[in-house]
Amino acid sequence: MRIMAIDYGDARTGLAISDPTGVLTGPVKTIVSRKREEAAKEICAVVREYNVALLVLGYPKNMNDTLGDRAKKSEEFAVLLREESGLPVVLWDERRTTVDAHRILSQQGVRGKKRKAKVDALAAALILEGFLAYRKEHKEEDGEGGFH
Repeated sequence: MRIMAIDYGDARTGLAISDPTGVLTGPVKTIVSRKREEAAKEICAVVREYNVALLVLGYPKNMNDTLGDRAKKSEEFAVLLREESGLPVVLWDERRTTVDAHRILSQQGVRGKKRKAKVDALAAALILEGFLAYRKEHKEEDGEGGFH
């Protein structure tokens, strides 16, 4: 089963997809759109192209574990994605993924426009890696992976 992670933003939305075994992840693309309906349609096209079965949407909690405006936008986008794709959408804590993505790209010497083009898809890959690691750990505990 392929799983897609989404790093949703006001102007850019990064996508990453797992391999069919749910072990390996990789950034797929960055959608550039300020319209959430357009972003959802492009995500649905990628869902069909890769035969994705589950969506994991970054959920930007504040560092003190509270929810702000960005989290509310993600909750609303999750509803739209469920309606448009017909797939389950898991909200996943994404704290520090964009910061980590910038650090990784900086270490690789990626700067300027190239970094801007890659950072959101890399952040989505980090979201997906965290989700898959959690799922694997909890699958061993409960036999189900903690998510259905």
